[in-house]
Amino acid sequence: MNVNGYNDYLARLTRRISQALSQPLPKGNKIATHLANPYLQVNTAELTGWLDDYIWLHLFGQDFNPLENENWRILLLQPVIEHISKVFAVALLESEQKNITGETEVHYRKLSEVPHLMMRESNSIEVTKCIYERLAYPSHNGGLEKAFMQWAQADAGVQAFCKISENRHTFARLRYVKEDGLPAFYSPDFLVRTENTVYLVETKAQQQTTHPNVQRKLKAAVAWCERINNLVAEQRDHCNWHYVLLGESMFTDWRGKNARLPELLDFARVRAQHSNIAQAKLDL
Repeated sequence: MNVNGYNDYLARLTRRISQALSQPLPKGNKIATHLANPYLQVNTAELTGWLDDYIWLHLFGQDFNPLENENWRILLLQPVIEHISKVFAVALLESEQKNITGETEVHYRKLSEVPHLMMRESNSIEVTKCIYERLAYPSHNGGLEKAFMQWAQADAGVQAFCKISENRHTFARLRYVKEDGLPAFYSPDFLVRTENTVYLVETKAQQQTTHPNVQRKLKAAVAWCERINNLVAEQRDHCNWHYVLLGESMFTDWRGKNARLPELLDFARVRAQHSNIAQAKLDL
């Protein structure tokens, strides 16, 4: 590889990182309300320079000359490209984090901002503890979500609940960093309110609860609830907010013993671990 070829490699790597950090597009065949903009529209030359320094000085923990002999070949290996992209994706995201001081500004959002939800009657149930008359569950492998809604509807300890629509309740999206170092959005399955607590609930098949991306979503949701709980009581309607990752085995076990749903949610809620590294930081 000559100098021109190496420069072209750096340019392509810069574009890869910029595109990867762009605003995610909707899933499936849904039409985007806007076009995704490149994450970096300026300072791409600086990013290319940082990549160059990283490859020469830090990539392998020692000096590395990609132009010497056949060294350049190792840069074309997919694991190496993915590692470099991952390192810089996380570094760029962390560089955006700012320490903000001053008074917190709170914007209240309501489920009623979305007046109607479209669904199939065959994959939905009637409810009375929600602003919507019916709530939907997935037609494929949606049995756990359906059972959760039926339990919430029947339990007197649940004052209100709602199945969050990933595409309509956009204000309930949480940003997190996936295992590959790229940003994404996440919407929990349910909002559940009891007497003095609001729960964000994610229901999962038991084997999925330990998946790395599920755990990263967990960290993002716990951090989000912590920020809400740091507000004065009046700004959060005197409720504490908690995140629950509810595996199917625990759900089935407690329901089979005629337990109360609020008791299960309080037991299963994730306790914040302040000693953890911030959720956006990856093990590189």
